[in-house]
Amino acid sequence: MKYIIIGLGNFGAALAEKLTNSGHEVIGVDKDLMRVEGMKEIVTHAVCLDSADPEAVKSLPLKNADVVVVCIGENEGANIMATALMKKNNVNRLISRSISPLHETVLEAMGVTEIMCPEEESAERWVKRLSNTGVINSFELTKGFGVTEVQVPLKFVGRTLEEIGFIKNYNIIVLTTMKKTFNKNILGVSRPVFLQQGIPNAKTTFEEGDIIVLYGKNEDINRLLEE
Repeated sequence: MKYIIIGLGNFGAALAEKLTNSGHEVIGVDKDLMRVEGMKEIVTHAVCLDSADPEAVKSLPLKNADVVVVCIGENEGANIMATALMKKNNVNRLISRSISPLHETVLEAMGVTEIMCPEEESAERWVKRLSNTGVINSFELTKGFGVTEVQVPLKFVGRTLEEIGFIKNYNIIVLTTMKKTFNKNILGVSRPVFLQQGIPNAKTTFEEGDIIVLYGKNEDINRLLEE
């Protein structure tokens, strides 16, 4: 996949490097020339420009990128301006970094549906989320094993847990399922909230939009998602 990482501070640089090492094409962007020079040998391309400048942003291959991640963390205004320009250019998938609860609320009001808080989340977790289609969240328990939230694959919609045979066919345990609902933040903007449905049983039937929480080997979970 092709990624554009805007903002090459500590978190942005770590994310860009790990995505590159995972085999993805990564363009790193920052207005600080020293940061850009430091990433030239690490990512696919490193570009020095001001991502809050509409004219400068036109030089980026935004339409060809699968995901644009705004990682600017030292300046909320620059983050918001860069995010607004990405929204204006209708990028395929936009993820923006939140620095504070108020900043997160502003991003939600702008219609940004994927917001990262790197002070609470690791670059490793976001690499897994970005590298695997359908992954909502994940964390490691022990080496090689983890818990992963995924959007239910379309091939499972309308089928029961028993029919799918997660343990038999994938060696994976389904811990719970979640249904999407919506509530409003302090600005009155609707945001998705997932409500846990408790422990599933053999007759639990999956619906489109459900989130399923899986436990197992990372390689087995990846195999399920790749299918």
